[in-house]
Amino acid sequence: MARSSKRTTSTPPAPAPVEIPSIQPPVTERERQYWLVKSEPKVFSIHHLNKCQEQTACWDGVRNYQARNFLRDDFKLGDQVLFYHSNAEPPGIAGIAEVVREGYPDHTAFDPNDHHFDPKSKPENPTWFMVDLKLVRIFPEVISLEKLKQTPGLEHMLVTRRGMRLSVQPVTKEEWQVIESLENELKKTRAEDSQARG
Repeated sequence: MARSSKRTTSTPPAPAPVEIPSIQPPVTERERQYWLVKSEPKVFSIHHLNKCQEQTACWDGVRNYQARNFLRDDFKLGDQVLFYHSNAEPPGIAGIAEVVREGYPDHTAFDPNDHHFDPKSKPENPTWFMVDLKLVRIFPEVISLEKLKQTPGLEHMLVTRRGMRLSVQPVTKEEWQVIESLENELKKTRAEDSQARG
């Protein structure tokens, strides 16, 4: 509150205000971020990831600059990732993975025998980057793209946009929470069906 600068000679000056330190702890760590990555299940599905050593694999072969930038600059340890099956029937989210290694050079770009080979990318000056993902869990069934489009709260989710082909996409915390609620609905339905069958 503003205080008047006027005072009489009979009134002692007000004491200097005491600075109260903030009780909020300093922000020292970046908040967890959320992502979606796409893969064709016939090439590499969430079930392939499940069979990998320690259920972990490098996410290689990304050859789009915007997606590359996300992998190189923005994916951080502990970030959560929706594993999306593209070109599938139905296309949709099959489960969740976690970032266990941050961006590093994509070695497939250096291999002439790999179909992701890029002669312009050099080990000393790499163009393409990848991260390591570890499986967290597989959903009881795929949450289809059609279901995503029909679900309130996902109206602006990038994967639901027509023509959105980017294979690495950011997901908001609010969208993530909606996806988790859809997963819980699947689990509840599966449990009820199991009980009904006895």
